[in-house]
Amino acid sequence: MEVTFRQQRLAKQFNSAREIVRVFGPEAGKQIQRRLVQLEAATCLEDLRNAPGRCHELIGNRSGQLSIDLNGPYRLIFVPTAQPAPTKVDGGLNWSEVDAVIIIEILDTHEK
Repeated sequence: MEVTFRQQRLAKQFNSAREIVRVFGPEAGKQIQRRLVQLEAATCLEDLRNAPGRCHELIGNRSGQLSIDLNGPYRLIFVPTAQPAPTKVDGGLNWSEVDAVIIIEILDTHEK
């Protein structure tokens, strides 16, 4: 799957193992690298549905975004590149047709 970044700063951080560890710490850095490898190795989002990391769609004010677990409460947040995102007849996201994503951020989705 094609993986791009919303901000150049994120691209710089994520494209260097050293920079990932510097910014996010060694444990989180390793987990971020694993998730990036997973995303890039997938042919489409459907490949991640049952993979480690619990990839899932978000709801509420984050509707249209997806998340994959990192460590602790932190999640890698991304959206399908194609906008509008491909949907199924019932209106849900068609994971089989999502072959490119944009990484938005890393955050604790449970913070208020």
